[in-house]
Amino acid sequence: MTAPLWLLVAAAAVAAIVAALWFTKANGPTRVADPTTLIGGPFSLVDQTGKRVTEADFRGRYTLVFFGYTFCPDVCPVELQSMSAALDMLDQKTAAEVTPVFITIDPARDTVAVMAAYVKAFHPRLIGLTGTAEEIAAAARAYRIYYQKAAMEAADDDSYLMDHSAIVYLMGPDGKYVTHFSPGTKPEAMAARLKDLL
Repeated sequence: MTAPLWLLVAAAAVAAIVAALWFTKANGPTRVADPTTLIGGPFSLVDQTGKRVTEADFRGRYTLVFFGYTFCPDVCPVELQSMSAALDMLDQKTAAEVTPVFITIDPARDTVAVMAAYVKAFHPRLIGLTGTAEEIAAAARAYRIYYQKAAMEAADDDSYLMDHSAIVYLMGPDGKYVTHFSPGTKPEAMAARLKDLL
């Protein structure tokens, strides 16, 4: 993804979240949309060991969730490195309360084996999730994630790029949205925020 396009996609994703959290009017007084009901939800995917997992498997723990793909040339590795570095800045007890999760938006190429090789390059506790195109689409909808194959790429080209949102979500032990980190958040800032929240 080129830098200008990435910035456009990131801005659109952040704008969508801000819009979702903005004041809405419905038959009377102004009410605030609740992000805990807008972001997150059920999914059934396969981890890098081939095990079927659902959102219920992460109950009782905080999760840092990022959607991307292993062939991503820039944004994904940067965000995963930041997420991993932030976890390493936490004390051992606090870090143990957070599970980092990477969900692919490119299931055609990101097989279980590919995910297994990829996630171990970032953090020993990073969980990589893949699935069918339908399963990935359902998970992305639940987390309000935008993604599609880059328009300039040929449909039959195995080296295609993907346009996608690049937000890191922090989900609570109950599976509900807690906060998010915008693209480019420094590990130090992410770690400081996690310390405040956990």
